[in-house]
Amino acid sequence: MENLIMLLGQAGDTYLHVYISIMRYLALIMAALILLRCARPLLTFRREPEIWAWLCPEGGKPLAITHWESVIGRSKRSDIVIDFPTVSRTHCVLTRYDDGSWTVADSGSSGGVRVNGKRVAVSPLDKQDVLEIGGINMQLQPISQKQNKRLAQLRSTRFRTARSIANLLLLTVFQCLCCIGYMMTTQKGQSVLLGFGGIVIMQWLLLLFNLTIRRTAFEVETLAFFLSTLGMMAIVAVKPGEAVKQLIAMAAGVLTFLLVGWSLRNLGRAKKFRYLAAVAGIGFLVATLVFGTEYYGAKNWIIIGSTSIQPSELSKLCFVYAGASAMERLVNKRNIFGFIIYSIIICGLLALMNDFGTALIFFCAFLIIAFLRSGSVGTIALACTSLGFAGVVALKIAPHALRRFSAWRHVWEYPLTSGYQQTRSLMCIASGGLFGLGAGQGWMKNMFAADSDVVFATISEEWGLLMAMLPVFCILAMAVFVMRAAAMGRSSFYTIGACTAAGIMMIQAILNVLGTVDILPLTGVTFPFLSNGGSSMIAAWGLLAFIKAADTRQNASFAVRIHKEVEDEDE
Repeated sequence: MENLIMLLGQAGDTYLHVYISIMRYLALIMAALILLRCARPLLTFRREPEIWAWLCPEGGKPLAITHWESVIGRSKRSDIVIDFPTVSRTHCVLTRYDDGSWTVADSGSSGGVRVNGKRVAVSPLDKQDVLEIGGINMQLQPISQKQNKRLAQLRSTRFRTARSIANLLLLTVFQCLCCIGYMMTTQKGQSVLLGFGGIVIMQWLLLLFNLTIRRTAFEVETLAFFLSTLGMMAIVAVKPGEAVKQLIAMAAGVLTFLLVGWSLRNLGRAKKFRYLAAVAGIGFLVATLVFGTEYYGAKNWIIIGSTSIQPSELSKLCFVYAGASAMERLVNKRNIFGFIIYSIIICGLLALMNDFGTALIFFCAFLIIAFLRSGSVGTIALACTSLGFAGVVALKIAPHALRRFSAWRHVWEYPLTSGYQQTRSLMCIASGGLFGLGAGQGWMKNMFAADSDVVFATISEEWGLLMAMLPVFCILAMAVFVMRAAAMGRSSFYTIGACTAAGIMMIQAILNVLGTVDILPLTGVTFPFLSNGGSSMIAAWGLLAFIKAADTRQNASFAVRIHKEVEDEDE
């Protein structure tokens, strides 16, 4: 009997070894296919401008208006260029609203703006009105509803539901295979099953919701769920008991994604939300200063019972809201100064918390917003110079930050102290090679923060360096997509929000990965969607909503309405 039990045990070990060996290669192929199928439409879509109205000068050629907010001026950088001496470089801003109404706003031009002969600062504009800019009379001719429907028909064929379902089916198979692998290598199989099973249910429910509101493009969300799946793989390898906790955070993140998407559905509502978000962003950090708990030199956690919250993660979402702005406000220089003051307050609060890693992310986000709002390279250079001085001061007053910098690029000289995490991470990455050791076979699970700060090393060891690079490519694909979509953005609010959100994700990924391998100092910054952490997960999904809102492709975005008649004809 004992021999039979021993033989069965040996057979089980053999099957486990075979399954894990096969999965090392099969999982990589499936993951690469998921990334390719989702990233390709994002990187190769045809950018098509939407025409909302025509500006018709007297005796001149009609000018197409392709944005909801258009700068009119003599400068070549203007959306509508009128090369005439009496027209200022940035003369005025023409704005369309969700209800189809239009306004014109003077941007401080020398000659002013007149509507029906009367000089105005801001004025509604109808097609019967005569608009005078620099002595040139013109009229606005909005397209009719029938023309709008026809233009929608002429745009690219809408995304087919079958493609989104096929991508999600492939991801589901990948998740099931990985779930089986970890259930075979851990004693907490129930937690593993709940973790992976919860993601599967959540992603299909979100797709069903999207189809219900006639949004069939699901690539961005699929990439987010793919990243979350890799993160769950790291969690069940390191702390399987926290799988359900992370799943709850993911559910909260998806709800945040839908809430932010709802707010961005209406541009007027989004502009109102930004003021509430600006106050909340400061409030989160002040609450952390007052009630927070200090860990490893940084006071950035609030402990409520058995739950820990990092409010600075939620402040990132608020910062994007506060930084995004409509065009009529961008031409007012007082608004950029107000945002600079707001950014100084945010970074100052983070400095008081000794959370310099997060402060660096906020500063980089500020640079993105400042450039998009001002277009001034000089402003950015001045801000970077200021950062250099602030960094020197920070290193003088923050010993824990100085210790990290002292070990930077010298971790092998301090393998048992300040370089412990990175030296072990580098060894585990090397031991994993290109294809990894297999599910649950790594040593990184014994390391502190193996599922958060150095999660890149955990994925590398168990699944290989090739698999660990795929999350980086996911974030890169989103960033390139935002850059390509920005030129066709309806509103500067959506464009600035999406660019900043993608920038924050890119910066976090860079700091996390390069910090792990000692190319940059280890800052303790999380990898979006991948790292274990409820606050980080919620913030990542909230940022994703800005990227989704900037997508002007057919049947893709919260912010793009498709006429039902057009949809019926496509079907």
